[in-house]
Amino acid sequence: MDPLLSVEETASYLGVKRQTLASWRCLGRYPLRFVKCGRHVRYRQSDVEKFLADRSAMHTGELTGASAGAR
Repeated sequence: MDPLLSVEETASYLGVKRQTLASWRCLGRYPLRFVKCGRHVRYRQSDVEKFLADRSAMHTGELTGASAGAR
């Protein structure tokens, strides 16, 4: 089973503030999938790991499109 992480757990794992995750969800800035459970937001651990893997690079030339984010 793929664990669901809370907003706080996900923010801590990524090293960002929970408000940053809220902004990303609202604006669609990054393709980090989330799950809505009633009024709660959760992130599948596998989606968070994929999000990080998609942004891994050896040099900046490898980062293109969505994986580069806003410049």
